[in-house]
Amino acid sequence: MPDTPHGLLAIIQAVWAQLLALVALIVWLVRGEARTKANAAEIRRLWRQREEDLRAHKEARDTTNAMLDEVRRDIKTLLARRD
Repeated sequence: MPDTPHGLLAIIQAVWAQLLALVALIVWLVRGEARTKANAAEIRRLWRQREEDLRAHKEARDTTNAMLDEVRRDIKTLLARRD
């Protein structure tokens, strides 16, 4: 049976590049997962903001349309009185 410290050292010397690549891959995957989660949260936030913006713009359009309807009625009333 080989001496454990020397045997382990020999194995590490033989496969150190592969071990380093494996560690780098794991770090890269963890960072990618974190970035994916952050992007998903940002996309959800943007969709909520979009819905709020659409709702606010619809309310503004409805208010403007109501004012325009009132102006049209007033103009029709004034034109009807003139005749």
